[in-house]
Amino acid sequence: MAGKGQYPDLLLERMRQAGHDPWILGYEGETASDLLEKVPPNQRATIKVGQLGKMLKILSRWPTRQAIMAGQITPRRLFRGLHPDLKAVAILARLKERNAETIFGAIAQEMEAIDRHLLDARAFMDEDLADYGLMNKGRYLPPETVLQHGVHIAREIARLDIGQGVVVRKGTVLAVEAFEGTDQMLARAGTFPKGESVFVKTQKPEQDTRFDVPVFGLKTLEVMEENGLQAAALEAGKCLILDKAAVLKEAARKKITLLGY
Repeated sequence: MAGKGQYPDLLLERMRQAGHDPWILGYEGETASDLLEKVPPNQRATIKVGQLGKMLKILSRWPTRQAIMAGQITPRRLFRGLHPDLKAVAILARLKERNAETIFGAIAQEMEAIDRHLLDARAFMDEDLADYGLMNKGRYLPPETVLQHGVHIAREIARLDIGQGVVVRKGTVLAVEAFEGTDQMLARAGTFPKGESVFVKTQKPEQDTRFDVPVFGLKTLEVMEENGLQAAALEAGKCLILDKAAVLKEAARKKITLLGY
């Protein structure tokens, strides 16, 4: 179940390396056409964002019993460009609280009802998870006190379900990730004095990793460089580094420190 970005492409590659023959359900205006073309026409389909009933009908026809959600859906589609069908409207109406966790949790329940099961979004991608300790050394290595401060703030923000990342500098919180996403948060951090600052990415406590995992990739690395940020700390074994070998190589070239905690 593929959104946009590099994640679905990498997952497709990893699944094939593991000997599987994936089918792809894409979203109009989100899923890259070249990704869909990597599988035969009878093993792919597209729907509009919000067409839950149509999605369930497609999945029930396909012989697959397990599914993985990979890639982003543009956040603004939650407000504009959403096309809820009757099934989606019924589910939304019965939810007391509407957020990503409750909505996707309800979708997972509907899938279970037709014997289709959502796997952890990091399935097949163990080799792409952040390692513990120094993964490469750049211009700035955060002291333990700075790192622990950043980790504490990131985990508190995650616990409050605000976001999964922060930028801290010498005991000061420069920026907190919220609905706007990581790239915009890093850009805001770049408007402040940023020498000796560190971007910390974490996972929410009791996070449902079937549809929400922390991700770090080449685009994030590029945004960090553009905004003068020289170090990132990622939760080891939890945060996915998309195309890990390429990210570590590029981080070394840009002299940006990557470490796992």
